[in-house]
Amino acid sequence: MPEFETIEIDEAVAACSGSGGALGHPRVYLNLEPGGRAECPYCSRTFVNKRLAAHADHGAAAATGGSLHEGRL
Repeated sequence: MPEFETIEIDEAVAACSGSGGALGHPRVYLNLEPGGRAECPYCSRTFVNKRLAAHADHGAAAATGGSLHEGRL
């Protein structure tokens, strides 16, 4: 199975139209908040905003009282 493309962006909203041209799909706008990532429902490309993702990870760790990885196997 082919690996899907991951695209890093600096915005909180991504626009995806597939591979473009006649081989693409309808343009969709994907909200990356609050987790910092979103997957296109048409082509499965994943858009990531590292700043938002880090903020979401930090907030989740604070809510649980520690690291996200503590106590997990």
